[in-house]
Amino acid sequence: MDQKANDDMRINGRRARILTGNFHSVTQRIEKVADGRKVRLIAVSKLKPVNDILTLHDFPYHHRDFGENYAQELTEKAALLPPTIQWHMIGALQTNKCKPLAEQVANLYCVSSVDTAKKADALEKGRAVLAGKQELGAKLRVLVQVNTSGEAEKSGVEPGEAAGLCRHVREKCPHLVLGGLMTIGALARSREASTGEGVNDDFTVLRETRDRVAEELGVERRELELSMGMSADFESAIGMGSDEVRVGTTIFGERPARKDAKIQAETTEEEEEEEGEK
Repeated sequence: MDQKANDDMRINGRRARILTGNFHSVTQRIEKVADGRKVRLIAVSKLKPVNDILTLHDFPYHHRDFGENYAQELTEKAALLPPTIQWHMIGALQTNKCKPLAEQVANLYCVSSVDTAKKADALEKGRAVLAGKQELGAKLRVLVQVNTSGEAEKSGVEPGEAAGLCRHVREKCPHLVLGGLMTIGALARSREASTGEGVNDDFTVLRETRDRVAEELGVERRELELSMGMSADFESAIGMGSDEVRVGTTIFGERPARKDAKIQAETTEEEEEEEGEK
């Protein structure tokens, strides 16, 4: 981590109150529907500045799990922020970017969008190189992405092909650990689920796929987590058995256009004075 950049980082007091309020609301909603189960909340910080992330990682929440969609943005942010953060790569990842990401970001906790054996192999190679340079506390967690909606533009393996890819990760990638299955699903189904008008078929398909994969691999279902649900439908997803949800805009607000996004926010003198008066 670039210590000077971290020391110079400013947290806008007004912005911090908004973020922590939103975060508290989301965690309360999760607890209400989780019914005692532990559900991992990935705060999706795509196109948001490191100042926002540090706000939620610091006292009082000490949140650790943050998700990014772009490999370069994740790498840049990881260099500026504490190594205690657990980074999740949740966006589509090109094969040629897998090895550099796995090698350069030691606190990369999970890659949630593995949909080919080539990507798994590239992540394996990157992690093996990093393991040769330093001691790693744990293997890199990966999720196999399943295209549950059948949409041509969506990434992910077909449900019937998930077991084969899961087996490849378990048997051919010693520096990776298979965490479970992930889906994004169809937007229309997410909207229906958010209104309580019906069960999201994508969630049903992923759960059934997980059960079949567990049976084919000869493992307990609880060994394979389900990652499904985003801002619009995370409560419904938890009700359907999701073990982790990805929530972005509900916590951070609307995102800027990618060309306008900044890795580190600029803080005005007035905002710094306000922070100093707290």
